[in-house]
Amino acid sequence: MRLSVVTGFVVCVLVFSYEAQAGSWWDKAKAALNSNMGKSITQSLEDGANANNKLSSNKIAQGLREALEIGTKKVVGQLGVQNGFNLDPKIHIPLPKTLARVDSALSAIGMNGLTDDLELRINRAAEIATPKAKALFITAIKQMTIKDARQILSGPQDAATQYLRRTMGAGLEKEMQPLVQQALASAGAFKAYDSVIGRYDQIPFMPDIKADINNYVIEKAMDGIFYYVGQEETAIRTNPAKRTTELLKAVFSSQ
Repeated sequence: MRLSVVTGFVVCVLVFSYEAQAGSWWDKAKAALNSNMGKSITQSLEDGANANNKLSSNKIAQGLREALEIGTKKVVGQLGVQNGFNLDPKIHIPLPKTLARVDSALSAIGMNGLTDDLELRINRAAEIATPKAKALFITAIKQMTIKDARQILSGPQDAATQYLRRTMGAGLEKEMQPLVQQALASAGAFKAYDSVIGRYDQIPFMPDIKADINNYVIEKAMDGIFYYVGQEETAIRTNPAKRTTELLKAVFSSQ
């Protein structure tokens, strides 16, 4: 604000100095600054500098929720298709680390095709579950209470996404349990897992190994969804063309 006042002061001096007929430079400057036009110019500069402060915390929170909702809808369309996870190197789901010994043992006897098939079906399950999880994400976003909206707005470019995962992630994971379990069954991942473990158990002197692929896929699917929602939030913050509603324009142009 102080800079705005000084700027207005200088502008007024330039505008009105030619009208002054007498007195010192300082008197001329004060007269220009106190004139109607001078006050108008100064006020306009201050209004621009304080645009962010004029947005209520409630409106900022609404804008953050809208950005997350728009991002989620786009991400679901991107990931909830065949190979949305499987062929994306950023979010492809590998075998659980607990199955590394199993994969190695089966590879040694030329049967790594079993673990390759399991890995593919795990990714297919994530792709099947993602569209069904959309409603859960949208509901969580709408119910999210943002206590520090201004701080989030001025924070990292994916701050709202981080906040959503931190505050709603546990609840989303719980609600996704039956969706992912159904998706794993539909993708044949459970049968593939049984085939892998069954063949592994036939190898002599190997330790017992178990893997909870249901919870594993939930975690990895959410990693992928949140990763790309964060990318969408960043795009809205940095690219005016991505601000497709008046609310987004009002909130994010004031950063």
